Amino acid sequence: MKTKVITLENKAAGEIELSKEIFGLDVRQDILHRMVEWQRAKKQAGTHKTKTISEIQGTTKKPWKQKGTGNARAGSLRSPQFRGGATIFGPVVRSHAQGLNKKFRKLALKMALSAKHKEGALFILENAQMKKPQTKAIAASFKKNGWDKPLIIDGTLDVAFAKAARNIKHVDVLPGIGANVYDILRHKQLVLTKDAIAQLEERLK
Repeated sequence: MKTKVITLENKAAGEIELSKEIFGLDVRQDILHRMVEWQRAKKQAGTHKTKTISEIQGTTKKPWKQKGTGNARAGSLRSPQFRGGATIFGPVVRSHAQGLNKKFRKLALKMALSAKHKEGALFILENAQMKKPQTKAIAASFKKNGWDKPLIIDGTLDVAFAKAARNIKHVDVLPGIGANVYDILRHKQLVLTKDAIAQLEERLK
């Protein structure tokens, strides 16, 4: 699978051979959906919590005697039936992470890359480097290449390029190790450098 390589100035910079096993798979929406749900679940903080009776501040005195008042028996004003009392079976701090094996996660990433390639939204960049972090220059390059809301993945992040790109709305720059299904799918274009291609092929083969 030969694909042309371009520069930030939208000039030809040769061709690169892409692996069919990574960029030429048939896309299954169910696998991508499950992977995205896995990522989103793992990202949830899970810090929501309600107080149990032992955590409610208040008196420990029995409200009234056990018998003879006509009221239902009660042992504490911190019980759930009273205003300001505890919550029964409320949420507790926990992890929302789901189980998903490594083989499945690798397959999902391959399919996300294949999906972008089939859409014609995959671009191979010679390198993503700048001498100085200039947002105006980066924005002009993106416009020249016709990129709107791209995700740029490089083997090793160039600090100047990353600083310049982060000022542009809906643009993300990630190192090769950070490539993931959710970010790839939520951006209109996927831009990979030659270094990123080498990293991804080594990681996914």
